[in-house]
Amino acid sequence: MGIIGSNNNREILEEVSRKYRDYLSPSLARLMKFSGYNAVEWSGEGVIVRDLDGNEYLDFAGGYGVFSLGHRHPKVLAAVEDQLKRLPLSAKVFFNKPLADLAELLGTLTPGNLQYSFICNSGTEAVEGAIKLARMATGRTQILSTVNSFHGKTMGSLSASGRDLFKTPFEPLIPEFLHVPYGDAGALSEVITEHTAAIILEPIQGEGGIIVPPEGYFPAVRKLCDENKILLIADEIQTGLGRTGRLFAVEHWNVVPDIMTLAKALGGGIMPIGAFVGTPAVWEAFKSNPLIHTSTFGGNPLACAAGVAALGVLREEHLCENATIQGNFLLSALREVQARYPDIIDEVRGKGLMVGVEMREEKYGGTVIMEMARRRVIGVYTLNKPKVIRFEPPLIVNEKQIEQAVSAFESAVRIARENLGARRE
Repeated sequence: MGIIGSNNNREILEEVSRKYRDYLSPSLARLMKFSGYNAVEWSGEGVIVRDLDGNEYLDFAGGYGVFSLGHRHPKVLAAVEDQLKRLPLSAKVFFNKPLADLAELLGTLTPGNLQYSFICNSGTEAVEGAIKLARMATGRTQILSTVNSFHGKTMGSLSASGRDLFKTPFEPLIPEFLHVPYGDAGALSEVITEHTAAIILEPIQGEGGIIVPPEGYFPAVRKLCDENKILLIADEIQTGLGRTGRLFAVEHWNVVPDIMTLAKALGGGIMPIGAFVGTPAVWEAFKSNPLIHTSTFGGNPLACAAGVAALGVLREEHLCENATIQGNFLLSALREVQARYPDIIDEVRGKGLMVGVEMREEKYGGTVIMEMARRRVIGVYTLNKPKVIRFEPPLIVNEKQIEQAVSAFESAVRIARENLGARRE
């Protein structure tokens, strides 16, 4: 028997599926029905998500980087519950202590001389704010980005993103965004003009397929920015806060950006929140009018309390170190699977617990994800490169859970080869 009872559970699933079909998106309802996730999520704890029937799934997608602390981390939950009892939202006229506490933490934990923060509600809002700040601070308008990048889906961040599939239906987008191949500092150098305000980059491309840049790439880009008085925006929305084994991924290359964007894991898996953090020099642009960029719900006490608690847990539980240790174990285990199935798996790559497995053909991805779900392991592929299945489990994951997930993945790969490979022949 499930959470409520098998008959009622089936009725609830049918009801939810119908509401998706009738009031959200018919195509999304069909996709979920056939993807292996035709269930209603009900509860979660740590690395586990449970559906309405009580089935437990290992969450190796991690909400695309949201659940770095796992589901319902008790310290973050307690901080939010405490704030909820007193003042969930801000009156917006008094000093806001959780907001001040979070801004101080970000100012002290981010690298170099990043100091001032604007707290918003999501990653795409953080990118929008970073773009506005870069244009104000430099008096220039052009923004350079990269092919297959992903920075969000509102108009400014979508203009910065680098895949036409998401952009073309909404054109014309915001002008003066230019895209060059990722990992090629020379390509950036060739397109810089006197109008270039900033270069926005992910330290590791997430939706682009978990693409780790060459070792010298970020230092070379930082040098380009310094030489041309251009701002460097590091989009750490997915890579930041321990995901790659360092608190911020740019620290792998000892590079300090002028502006950094954060979100996803910042809410501790409990609250939605985003932020962009900048140096005193760039923040001068906001000095004359501190209300030129605002958000009704941004910086609310509830979300900020979650952020403060989340940053505390990251340090207290040494989760950056665990991401490195368990990430190396995960990479090694997946590469062993690759060695046994070289006809299906092309490459395994990543840093820390941000790992991508690239299949040789795109057709394998859907089958592998569905078969993993049948084995109670949640997996997803990347939006800009569907051939790549990504593994982003909570940073609290252990070896036993990794072994279970990799075993499910290997079984899924074997079935994909038997079914799709035989069909191809």
